[in-house]
Amino acid sequence: MKFEYDKRHLPFGHAVAVPDPQVLSYLDGLRLNLLGICEDKTISNQFLKNYKNWIESSTLNTFKGLEKFTHSCFSNGTTEAFEKFYHKNSTRRFRCFKGEYLYHKLAWRNTHPWEWLDDSSIGPNDAVVISLPFSNTGNEHHNHKTVMKECEALNVPVLIDCAYLGICSNVDFDLSYECITDITFSLSKTFPVAHARIGMRLTKEDDDDILFVSNKSDYINRLSCFIGNAVVTEFSPDYIPTKYRDKQLEICNKLGIQPSNTVLFGNATVEKYKEYNRGGDTNRLGLHNFLTRPINELDEYVE
Repeated sequence: MKFEYDKRHLPFGHAVAVPDPQVLSYLDGLRLNLLGICEDKTISNQFLKNYKNWIESSTLNTFKGLEKFTHSCFSNGTTEAFEKFYHKNSTRRFRCFKGEYLYHKLAWRNTHPWEWLDDSSIGPNDAVVISLPFSNTGNEHHNHKTVMKECEALNVPVLIDCAYLGICSNVDFDLSYECITDITFSLSKTFPVAHARIGMRLTKEDDDDILFVSNKSDYINRLSCFIGNAVVTEFSPDYIPTKYRDKQLEICNKLGIQPSNTVLFGNATVEKYKEYNRGGDTNRLGLHNFLTRPINELDEYVE
C-alpha cells in the first residue's frame, strides 16, 4: 500500500542511511555469538550508557539541557517511544508540523484527535511532537522556537525526536525547556541497521510506564543492543556528516538545490522538484543513493 507523501519510488525520494563502505565492512565482520548475546544481562545497560555518551561527544552540534534527562530506556527505534508518548497523553489533542515524519499522522488518524501546528495555535490540552532536525528539511523548523515557547507557557508536553543526530551538523539542540518530557534517538538513519530497530528514549523522570517496565525486566532486544553498542563504539556521531559533507555540497550544487544541515538531504522550492513535496513548504530530496557514487551518475537528472 502506498501512503500519501511516500516518495521511495523516486530517485531522491527516501531517507536511508548512507551505505558507507567502512561501516558496511565493519558490520559484516561482527562476530555474533547469538546465544551469548541473548544471555548477556549487562548488554542493555552498556548500550544505553555508551549511546548517551556517544551523543554528547558530538563536536559538530551543541546541546543545552540534555543533562536533565537522566533516565534512559532502550526503544525499538524511535517508533516504540512515540507510541508510549501517545498512550500517556491519550486524552490530549496531538500536534505536529506539516511534513513531519509520516508515522504520527498514520497513528493518530483513526484513534486520536490531532491537528497540524501550521493551522492553529497551541492549546492547553495539546501534546506536541517535533523532530529536531526537522524531518522535512534536516534543519531546525523555522517555527520551532515559537512553538516551544507556547508549549512552555501552557505546560504542554513535548516529545523531541532526534533521529537525525549522527547525520547532522550545526544544529543547536536546546533541550532545556521544562515542557519537554521525552527525547528519542535512533541509529536507523546514521548506519545501515534500520531493521535492527536500535533506539533510545530519554526522560527526566521514571514514571514506570510500560517502556520502563520492559527495560527494568530486561525484556528487550539484546541483539540490537549488541549491534548498537558496536557501532557507537567504533564510529563517532560526527563520522558520517564529516565524511560526506563535501559530497553533499557537490551534489546539491549540481542539482541546483540547497544543502541541509543533515547530510542526507538537499532542499528545493522550485517547481522542478514539486513531486518531492511531503506536505511542508519545501521539497526534500534524499541523497543517500549518490553520496558514495561518482558525481557523473547525476547527469541524467540535470537538465
